[in-house]
Amino acid sequence: MVPGALLSWYCHYLAPGTAAVHTGGMTTTGETPRALQAPISPNGNGNRNSAERVERRMELAEFLRARRARIRPADVGLPPGLRRRTPGLRREEVAQLAGVGVTWYTWLEQGRPIRASVQVLDAVARTLRLDPAEVEHLYRLADVPVAPVDAAPSPCPHVVREILDSIEPLPAMVLNSRYDILAANRAHQDLFWREWHTGLSCEGRNVLWCCFVHPEARRHMLNFDEEAPRMVATLRASFAQHLHEPAWTGFIRKLSEASAEFAELWARHEVASAGSRIKHFLHSKAGLLRLRSTSLDISDMPETRIVVYTPVDDDSRERLPLTRSR
Repeated sequence: MVPGALLSWYCHYLAPGTAAVHTGGMTTTGETPRALQAPISPNGNGNRNSAERVERRMELAEFLRARRARIRPADVGLPPGLRRRTPGLRREEVAQLAGVGVTWYTWLEQGRPIRASVQVLDAVARTLRLDPAEVEHLYRLADVPVAPVDAAPSPCPHVVREILDSIEPLPAMVLNSRYDILAANRAHQDLFWREWHTGLSCEGRNVLWCCFVHPEARRHMLNFDEEAPRMVATLRASFAQHLHEPAWTGFIRKLSEASAEFAELWARHEVASAGSRIKHFLHSKAGLLRLRSTSLDISDMPETRIVVYTPVDDDSRERLPLTRSR
């Protein structure tokens, strides 16, 4: 009996509840779909939890396929080959480079209910050349605990408004992980909302909705085409924690329907962390402003940050006061 057939025979007849999969020196035991089905409780929690696990596995499968497609064979020292029907590496090449079983990795990309260890996920992450934000995203989708990232000390929620006002004359706002503007100081309102966004139907004062749905709002941000993929990638990373929440899924569905550009960027499955960025704004009175956006986490408000805009050169620093309303 050939090894593959032997494995299939063993999984079917001797161990109906589990499947032992060889992963290149390691053996990962994963439960079969039947064994992983949660019991149905009277209040329906079993069905909901099961649906959440399925959706998370599907998101993981799409993410892995998207990351694999961006790695060229030449990037990892492999010949290009003559019969490649899809861009990037093949599944068996990823498995070989990561030192895991081809069957195991194939099942992982198919969204099957298998378990992955930290060591195996790290090997896959190295092979796919994932950056820290992508590795964290991979762990969340695989339902593997992620070590918490230390955050700088930040104020309590009840003083956030006072802090925003004290940052004047620098524009600043409070932003959640879905890019909803929760609060802003007057300098921020003068720079953005009074001149550019007045009268626009920016649902929930959402930055992404305004920029992708209303061209008249985004045309003042001269390097938006460069910043847009990063913003969508940051949203995708946050989405891993809200896969089954109607507020999130409904927002992404509506924005995808309203903007083909957003839908295309969302389909890339790129992820990134919020960080410092330089953005170029064109103001009718102040002219060109080069501002650095810096994100500061708020400890008592999960997934919420203060974003402060500071000039990056003397010209922008001199022109910024011209944005203020009388």
